[in-house]
Amino acid sequence: MTDPALEALVAEVQSSPKYRLIHPGLVRRIAAQELAKGRKAKETVKAVRNKLHQVGGAYQETPIDYAKLTSELADLPTRLDEPALQAFCGRTMQQHASTRERLPILEKIFNQALAPLAPVTSLLDLACGLNPLALPWMPLAADAPYYACDIYNDQMEFLNRFLAHLGRPGRAELCDLTAELPAQPVQVALLLKTIPCLEQVDKSIGTRLLEGIPAEHLLVSFPVASLGGRGKGMLENYEAHFIQLTAGRGWLIQRFEFSSELAFLVSREG
Repeated sequence: MTDPALEALVAEVQSSPKYRLIHPGLVRRIAAQELAKGRKAKETVKAVRNKLHQVGGAYQETPIDYAKLTSELADLPTRLDEPALQAFCGRTMQQHASTRERLPILEKIFNQALAPLAPVTSLLDLACGLNPLALPWMPLAADAPYYACDIYNDQMEFLNRFLAHLGRPGRAELCDLTAELPAQPVQVALLLKTIPCLEQVDKSIGTRLLEGIPAEHLLVSFPVASLGGRGKGMLENYEAHFIQLTAGRGWLIQRFEFSSELAFLVSREG
């Protein structure tokens, strides 16, 4: 049965262009959680938008012009080692806070952390943001499919055009990881700075992601500083949290510490 109050709340939240293109299931889920708290309508709308900001909006300070980026992409070479393509990828990743933070360590993080598995034969990038544009710096096999998902519809459309431009098998899809995990089995899944973000909505999501993603290996990372640059205790706290999430599972775990990210390669095969 349709809940008129919930429908009205979802419509009000999505009346803002900033939230219109977010996965509707996620908007509805957060709206239902906040509606149940019994606050006034204005406060509830604010609470839902604040949660959506924490999950995704905080990483996109200004709207990304995907039509312009798609037009630029059409004139670029298709080889990953072409300087013009790599320059475009770097400029574009600057527009998303999460990938902008990763740029100084881009080549290092993927080549060091994924070295034991190179060349990677298939990859799934969860809550990907603009990270698929890091493909030129990843040790993937030439025919390795690249699967990606996130909550922004316009972003997924652009990433599909990017993958098609490169002739790379795979796809980018809209997803709400708090509701359902992708079923596509892969050799490697990326969970880059994803667990803390999604725990804003669902405190138990970390365990479900680590247990339920159909991948032989997971590259999991955590930020070592906030978006505002504050980092006191974050590395220690996130490392302790990750150890707690993986305790007693018998997985092989390798640790990598970089200037802006703490990463773990989790091997669950066998």
